[in-house]
Formats: sequence, C-alpha cells, structure tokens
Amino acid sequence: MALLEIKNLHVSVGNREILKGISLTLDGGEVHAIMGPNGTGKSTLSNVIAGRDGYDVTQGEVLLDGRDVFAMEADERARAGIFLAFQYPVEIPGVSTSSFLKTALNAKRRAEGKPEIDAMEFLKLVKSRTKALGMADDMIKRALNVGFSGGEKKRAEVLQMSLLEPRVAILDETDSGLDIDALKVVSDGVNALRRADRAFLVITHYQRLLDYIVPDHVHVLVNGRIAASGGKELALELEAEGYAKYQGAAA
Repeated sequence: MALLEIKNLHVSVGNREILKGISLTLDGGEVHAIMGPNGTGKSTLSNVIAGRDGYDVTQGEVLLDGRDVFAMEADERARAGIFLAFQYPVEIPGVSTSSFLKTALNAKRRAEGKPEIDAMEFLKLVKSRTKALGMADDMIKRALNVGFSGGEKKRAEVLQMSLLEPRVAILDETDSGLDIDALKVVSDGVNALRRADRAFLVITHYQRLLDYIVPDHVHVLVNGRIAASGGKELALELEAEGYAKYQGAAA
C-alpha cells in the first residue's frame, strides 16, 4: 500500500482555484520533488496536506496509509505521521526548543500507546541527534527559533523530524535562505532519515537542493496542475531551460 496518495485534488482560496486536479502516489522509500514557478500552488499543496486553515478542498482526497487525511485535524495528522518543514519556521518566544520537542515527542508516543519519555532519556536522545546535525548543545535551551539564523532554523526542523520519525515528511522550500554549508548539513540530516517505510515530498525552486537530496521522481507544477513528471534529470532540464515550455501544457 502506498504511504501517501493524492487523488484528483482541487483546492480553492476564496473564489480562486489554486490546485486543479493533482494526483500523486508516494511509496515507501521514495523522494518526490515538486518544482515550479512562484504562485503555482506548491505551498498550497503542502499546507493542505498538513491541515492549515484557509483552504477549501472542493474535490479529491488525500490518503495516509489508506486513511482519509481530511477526516483528521492538523494535530491528528501530525501524530499519524505527517511532518511539514516550513519555508519560514515560526518563532515562539518563551518556549524552549527542548520543551517544544519533548512535548511533541510525548504527544506522538501517547498516540502510539507508548509511555512518555523521561527527562534523562530525552536529553540523551537529543544530544545524539544534535551532534549529528552539527548543532551546538545550548541551542535546545533557547526559545524556539527566536534569534536563530536561517541555517539554525532549518537544522532545528530536521532535528524535530529525526525525533518524530514521520511516515511522510514534506519539506516546503527548506533550502530557502541557506548557504552552501548549511544546505549540506540539512541535506545530510534528511538523507540519514531515508528508509523503506518513509517517504519525502520535497518542494523547491532550485535544482541545487536536489544535488544533495537526490529524488526518485520530479514533478513540474504549473498553474495548479502537474505538467510533467520524470526522473532526477528533469530537474536539470528545468534549471537550464525554465518552465516556459510547460506553461501551455498546464493551462
């Protein structure tokens, strides 16, 4: 059974239709990349799957392990295994990164019928993961994302992902604002999480991210439709030639 199935998905905001019949199937172990110009619906797709308010699903369905995603609230989707890494992670003053991560991890463990993790076990787990991501030990003591650089914010999100171990991880332009060193660290963290029972949906403008997180499938999203699909070589074509030739196909 596919991990994530998107079937003929139509989504509107107000009177404007943004997604016009998206269909994708993500199997275990796969990385799918979505590329396309600004305003074409890439972030709409990620937000709708994750459960953000403000979108009207007018047709179609999304299934996670065969379960209807739209029958779940956003927090239920997260506990069921959907993870969204934001393009611009939110700052939460007054809430330490450590407290946030421990609360999120224990919510997931409770949903799975597992006992909550205690403070010492959690600290040991986090230290092993922060070391792998090149994060300073004191970073988890700071308020979540407050004063973090772009690279620190993205490292913190990959840390969340490694702790929560999602079924489907959606990376919404996670390369935005990263220098090459931070991009490599974040990509290494993502690649370390690739496994047969997990899938990734990577949304990006630029082929450079896909040099480090090599996709199994690349899809071109133009005007709310998938205009073309192919292998990793399609990303190289888009980098060289742009999206112009696909505009008509998605009209």
